[in-house]
Amino acid sequence: MEIQELKALIKESVREVLREERLLLSQALIPYVSEKEQKELDEMFGSPSDYEDEESVDMTDWVKHGNKIS
Repeated sequence: MEIQELKALIKESVREVLREERLLLSQALIPYVSEKEQKELDEMFGSPSDYEDEESVDMTDWVKHGNKIS
């Protein structure tokens, strides 16, 4: 295996591990919400499907691609 191929393999492996660890950290930082708390939130704020389009921003592309939205 050439040095460049080995470097690329190591780099991709490190990226994959960092991605997995970032996901685990994100999950650990999300606070637990009981059923009662969730019900109260739903009553206070309603469902996102009830919101007007102007009240929300679709962040799907940003989450998938970071700040590299075209």
